[in-house]
Parts: sequence; C-alpha cells; structure tokens
Amino acid sequence: MRFTITHTDTNSLARVGEINTAHGAINTPCFMPVGTQASVKTLTNSLVEEQGAEIILANTYHLYLRPGHNIIAQLGGLHQFMRWQKPILTDSGGFQIYSLASLRKVTPAGVFFQSHIDGSSHLLSPELAIEAQCAFGVDIMMCLDECTPYPATSEQAEQSLTLTAQWAKRCKEAKGENPNALFGIVQGGMYPDLRRKSVASLLEIGFDGYALGGLSVGEPKELMKEMVETAAPMLPADKPRYLMGVGFPADIVHAVGNGIDMFDCVIPTRCARNGLLFTNEGNIAIGSSRYLKDKNPLDNTCDCYTCRNFSRAYLRHLYVSGEITAMVLNTIHNLRFYMRLMEGIRTAIKTGAFAELSNKFTQK
Repeated sequence: MRFTITHTDTNSLARVGEINTAHGAINTPCFMPVGTQASVKTLTNSLVEEQGAEIILANTYHLYLRPGHNIIAQLGGLHQFMRWQKPILTDSGGFQIYSLASLRKVTPAGVFFQSHIDGSSHLLSPELAIEAQCAFGVDIMMCLDECTPYPATSEQAEQSLTLTAQWAKRCKEAKGENPNALFGIVQGGMYPDLRRKSVASLLEIGFDGYALGGLSVGEPKELMKEMVETAAPMLPADKPRYLMGVGFPADIVHAVGNGIDMFDCVIPTRCARNGLLFTNEGNIAIGSSRYLKDKNPLDNTCDCYTCRNFSRAYLRHLYVSGEITAMVLNTIHNLRFYMRLMEGIRTAIKTGAFAELSNKFTQK
C-alpha cells in the first residue's frame, strides 16, 4: 500500500490523497460502505460501484463464524468469493465482540466469546484475527483491539489501551511477511492524555496506517469531537488516518478538517432500510404522509438512479407497502449521497473552498 497526499487545505488539517493498493486506487477523504457479511445490504456489487464506492469494509467476526476464513481462502479469497475487485478493508472483529457484552470475556490471551449464531465457544486472539484477515486476502487489515466503553473510568480506559497496545504488537508479529497493509487502533476512552499515550505506543510499533477507535459509542457529540481534535493531529501525516464507525455527514466534515482520511459507518444503509433519506436540504422520513402526492425527486441536485427516475410519492408508496424495492432504491440514494459528499469535500479542499463547505454544514 502506498499513500500520497496531493492537496492540503490552508485553513485546516484537511487533505486530499490517494491510497494505492493491489486492487486499485482510493481517493481520500473516502467513505467505505459497510459490507458486513461480504455484501452491502440490499445492493449488488455493480450498484455499489455505480454510486462511486472505491473500497468497502467487511467484518472479520461475522466471516470467521460463517462461512469461515479457511473456506473463503479455499475459494480464492474474499475478492474472488464476493466478486468485488476493488480494495477491501476488514475490521478485526473487536467491536462486534465488544457489543456482545454478555457473551464474552476479555483476557490478555484474547477474547473468549460465544457465537451469536449457535452458542459455540471461541477464542479470538490477535494471532487468529490476523490469520483470518490474511486468509481473506484483503488490502487493509486491522489490529485486534479492546473497544473502551462509555462511560469508563480513567483506570478502565488505561487498562484497555494497554491491552490494545500489547495486542497490536502481537498482530504485527503475526502478520510477518504478508504484503498487505495493517492499521493500528488508538484507544484511550474520553481522556486526552490517554489518547496521546495510546498514539505514542502505536507509533513505537509502527503501522501502515492508524485508526481512532472507541468513538461514537454513546458519548456526547462534543466529547467525540474533542477526542478527534486531540488525537488525529498526532498521527503521522504521511500515513492514512481512519475514524472508525463515525458517519453522520456533519461529523465527517468536522473530522476531515482535523486531518482524517477514511470513514465507515452503517448509517447510510441502515437509515435507508428504515426510511430515513439524506438530501442537501435536510433529512426525509419517506414514510410520512406529507409525501403522499409529492411529485418531486428526493433531491433535485442528486444524480443517482433513484432521483433520476422516481418521485417521493412513489418511494413513499413502496416503503409503506413493505416492498423490498424500497430498500434498494433508498440505499442507492443514501449511498450516492455519501459518495457525492466525499467528492464535494475533495473538490472543496482542492479549490480552497473547504472552510465554506464546513460552515454550511455547521449552519445546517
């Protein structure tokens, strides 16, 4: 993996770059649609690609349990298995196990957990997390980390970041000579001093890129912003910076202004399936009766298939009727909205208009 910065903003830490991988280039800042089980929900790969996605995220925890990393390896790796030929990033599975609080136990060796599918017992160690991701053959792998919950005491957060650093070192050792990229994950809860300590420990090990984890886990928005403002500028300028799981448009714009290059979140696809659609004029709850006779497209500025062809009235009809097509058309639009957002951010940075774009989002 190679990362090149091509443009920087004069009034912020925002930058435009390009990540080159064996499966193609990724223009940054970028948003990665979430394909948890080797599929972006409701869309075919061609539809995901049509919206402008250059990379997707898949989930190690789910694919390890079903169908299994060894089976995927036997079938040619994740790209061949799901027939997606652009770059893929896999998370380590740490966040999914974090969310299974009643089914897991964290130890220095790794995380003992019970499968949410059949109740079987497993130990996800740093070594196994890397073994699985190497078997998938993805372009960017993530270290196993312990996601610090919110709220957490300073002592709890420090214990978590210490364990995360120990696991990160083991992950890098387990990677060995595998040529694909490995990112370390910064933890430290909502404590600026611990965030700095976590960054320092990861820099000592050395990774191909760095991620901020343990955010958007229930903390107040301003506290999340403070952690981004604290930790992001400390990460190496010549490496990609990834903010994990944060995905509301205004939060993305704020994080880009603090030097973040990569984002992922289920928000655009999950909201689409639940009838919440993003537009330049604000969000639309398409199930509302106010759209019963509305002949307008969702967004007059949007070039997606949904907006080019269908009215709000029709989309409401599909949604309230429970038609599967509603989920497809809604997801196409929301995903395209996010891709257009990132395209607009990159253009604004290149043309010196990022401050204006950021102010508009702040006002909205």
